[in-house]
Amino acid sequence: MIVPYTHVILLAALLFLAGMICTVLRRNLIMLLLGLEIMLNAAAVAFVGAGLHLQQIEGQAAALFILAVAAAEVSVGLALIVCIYRQTGTLDPECIEADACELE
Repeated sequence: MIVPYTHVILLAALLFLAGMICTVLRRNLIMLLLGLEIMLNAAAVAFVGAGLHLQQIEGQAAALFILAVAAAEVSVGLALIVCIYRQTGTLDPECIEADACELE
């Protein structure tokens, strides 16, 4: 392995942290979905790195499964976001949950 295993895990941790910050701090459903995608990609990087470190193919298989789940999650999530936007006119999660915003 050309890149040390600790660097791969550090990259995965930083990506996961960036996705978590994006998910927690943003007030937009699309940015929440993007944060979740970043966290899933961080998990895929960690699985591939662990698979290469242990010289097992299962890490790459798990990463492919994660990418397939992420693709399905994006398609369903974007469809739900479009439906919510058409009904409420906003993408603010607090406004949707509390029903505190005026419907347009």
